[in-house]
Amino acid sequence: MNKKILVLYGGFSEEREVSIGSGKAIAKSLKKNGFIVKTFDFKGKLEKILENFAPDVVFVALHGKYGEDGTVQGALEIANIPYTGSNVLASAICMNKLITKQLLTAQKIETANYYPIKKKEKVLFKEIAHYLRSNKLVVKPVDQGSTIGISIVNDEKTFKKGLDKAFAFSDTVIIEEFLDGKEITVSIIGNGNNIKVLPIIEIAPENEFYDYESKYVPGMSRHIIPARIPKNIYDKAKRNAILIYEEFGLRDFARIDFIVANNIPFALEANTIPGFTETSLVPDAAKADGITFDNLTAYIVKEALKRGK
Repeated sequence: MNKKILVLYGGFSEEREVSIGSGKAIAKSLKKNGFIVKTFDFKGKLEKILENFAPDVVFVALHGKYGEDGTVQGALEIANIPYTGSNVLASAICMNKLITKQLLTAQKIETANYYPIKKKEKVLFKEIAHYLRSNKLVVKPVDQGSTIGISIVNDEKTFKKGLDKAFAFSDTVIIEEFLDGKEITVSIIGNGNNIKVLPIIEIAPENEFYDYESKYVPGMSRHIIPARIPKNIYDKAKRNAILIYEEFGLRDFARIDFIVANNIPFALEANTIPGFTETSLVPDAAKADGITFDNLTAYIVKEALKRGK
């Protein structure tokens, strides 16, 4: 009998629309693969749909808070239903940029210098700029994806606006030195001894950095495969991506982002549920490696099914 797959998408994070696009593309692909597929726009309750549909696997296509931070994964663990992607702990770690930075530093993986601040802290641009030795800074909410709430600042006025913008999403903000370089991303699929690194993609955005518009508006960025970087940097990014995947406990598939500056691949973040339309980065990397979108979705489901045995 064909396996039943429940595709969770939507949700109520700032990345809802992106998630809907991913979920619909995944559901369409899984149907072509012969699975019995049901989609569900997640609004906080799972009990009824899990009881009525009784899926063999849940394909989690939720982005951002409540979907990518371990919340849904925890509910599925309690329900004892296999699901795609990383577990509760790995999801929570990767959603929190501060914990991610601390772990990268512990693993001696290069990452941009940073400074975390809480909502009620009073800080001046010149103080942080001096501490980070950079007159251009990046202000990020600690727990948002898709570059939501991010600003590039270079004086007190833009710094204050950037903090207000970031604090609208999170109670903690990460301030990083601005690294002027080439953005690349490393996609990995698989588990254990069978992980596979897909061709590294260089991202060429039309905007100053790879922001929300660059990611999701057609024509606002180009994916260059393979990335136009020297072999030694390519190999180092690949090694560091594998180390992050393994040490963070990532599962099934993930995307690790870097920026290459001063001939060093600086790790930015790990995405446990990256965008998943046919033109998204992970499927694009898979396609460059000869893996079709349909083969990729089926592979991820089969990996999750193994955990249900």
